[in-house]
Amino acid sequence: MTPSVHSVNTQTWVNGRHLVRCVKVIQETWDVRTFCFMAEQPVMFFFKPGQFVTLELEIDGRPVMRSYTISSSPSLPYSFSITIKRVPGGLVSNWLHDHLLEGHEVAVHGPVGDFNCIDHSADKVLLLSGGVGITPVMSMARWWFDSNAEVDMVFVHSSRTPKDIIFRRELEHMDSRVTNFNLNLICERYEIGDTWSGFTGYLGEDMLRLIAPDFMDREIFCCGPTPYMRAIKAMLERQGFPMERYHEESFGATPDEVKTDVAEQIELAQEESDNLVSEDMLRVEFAQSGKSVKIAPGETVHSAASKLGLYIPKACGMGICGTCKVLKVSGEVTMEHNGGISEDDIAEGYILSCCSIPEKDLVVAY
Repeated sequence: MTPSVHSVNTQTWVNGRHLVRCVKVIQETWDVRTFCFMAEQPVMFFFKPGQFVTLELEIDGRPVMRSYTISSSPSLPYSFSITIKRVPGGLVSNWLHDHLLEGHEVAVHGPVGDFNCIDHSADKVLLLSGGVGITPVMSMARWWFDSNAEVDMVFVHSSRTPKDIIFRRELEHMDSRVTNFNLNLICERYEIGDTWSGFTGYLGEDMLRLIAPDFMDREIFCCGPTPYMRAIKAMLERQGFPMERYHEESFGATPDEVKTDVAEQIELAQEESDNLVSEDMLRVEFAQSGKSVKIAPGETVHSAASKLGLYIPKACGMGICGTCKVLKVSGEVTMEHNGGISEDDIAEGYILSCCSIPEKDLVVAY
């Protein structure tokens, strides 16, 4: 007799490289789609709401890595979803919208990220988002909603127009079902034919006090375009908000001031390297490839690899995504990461090549 219940060997998701299959594509708005993924063999996709994954793709014959926040909740553990806005001229977002279909396989790295509601738990939260920046705070809200958590949530989302509001029907459903979820939608403008009775304009101090009079007592999670997050942060600082309780997603586009600083540092390093003698240089060896190179003090392991034509996958370049993790065989480095590597990995000798600067001659297993 065939048993009615079959045993299933279920694995648990851990940070690393995994092959997953796209099982559903959902059109959220006119320019935003959600892509849902599962593994061929059962995998419990446990992660901290707010964390992200990095997709490993090949576009026009070139390897491309790009990080996206998980928009789904770990309360539905056998799949996970990412929600992506089509960006005019965007290489990866346009490719995904045009080419990633149900049944296609992709490789993902992760999950990682310090921006999450598990490491920064609170009884009262204020979730602020702009545009597609809604994805990590939506994951948090879904988690608390599904788990019947006693968390007082004020959810504030800003979009261009009513037709651009991502997850609108689900948010309104959540707002109608529980008393500890307070939804506030803000549209920059509305057009002829739009029915809109919510807030209009931009989130400012007066609007914030109207929406959440007790915002000073809440843990704040914020994600959106860089100008949006910069404005929110400045507004809170003016109000004297305790910024140790403010958390923002930061793996997106590199801010202009960082790009300028990097360019200046590169130019300075080039000038200094011209004056270096060979004794000042540090040797970096890549054991598996059998290649080595001498670099100037202050250069990264990733830079050393690039000089040898070695491709170490990288997505953020800021020590957040963890994609560029490699094993250090010998030597010492200074690594200033942003949460893209665990203490256990560091103890085992792993480093992030994008933000690791050799202090002595170095050997890497790559």
